[in-house]
Amino acid sequence: MTEKRDSAPSTLLQRFFSGVSESIFHGQLGVVDVQLVDYINSLLIRFVRTDMLHTVRRATGRPATEVVEMLIEADKRIGVARREVHRHVGDFTLFWSGMYPESLRQMKSRDHADHFVDYCQQGKRAYAIASSIEGGDDRPPCDLLRRLSEQFEMCAYGLREVRRELENRDGDPPHQNTLLF
Repeated sequence: MTEKRDSAPSTLLQRFFSGVSESIFHGQLGVVDVQLVDYINSLLIRFVRTDMLHTVRRATGRPATEVVEMLIEADKRIGVARREVHRHVGDFTLFWSGMYPESLRQMKSRDHADHFVDYCQQGKRAYAIASSIEGGDDRPPCDLLRRLSEQFEMCAYGLREVRRELENRDGDPPHQNTLLF
C-alpha cells in the first residue's frame, strides 16, 4: 500500500510536467522531437529533488556545486563515468539557463568559481562531449545528447516558457488548475 502512495505523486508530477512541456515544445515551439521533449521532462522530474543538482562528487566526497568544479571532475574520469559527468554539466546548465536564468547573474559573481563561465557555451560543449562517448543501452543515446548540444538555446527557451506557464498557473483559481487537484 505504501508503494502506491509513494509512486502516485511521482506519476502525477510526471504527467503534469509532461503535459506542460509537450504543450510548450510541441504546440508553441513546433518541436516534434518526442525523444528530446521526453528527456527534458525527465530532467525536470530529476531536478525537482534539489539534491539531484549536485550528484557529481569531488575526490573529498563533497558535491561539486559549480560548473568549473564539475568540469575538473569530468577531466579526471574516463569512459561512461566521464560521459555521465559531462551529461550532468549539460543538464545542470540547461536547467539553470532555462528555468532560472536570472540566478545566473548571482552564480557569475566574483565570489563564485563560475564567474567567467558561459553556461550556454559550456552546456553545449558538455553535451557534445557526452555524445561522443558510448554509454550503453540504459543511457540516453549519443544522437539525443548531440541534439541537446545543437539545440541548447531552443531547449533553454522552451524551459523558460515552461516556467512562465507554471507561474501563470499559480494565479489560476483552484477549479481551473485541475492537473494537480
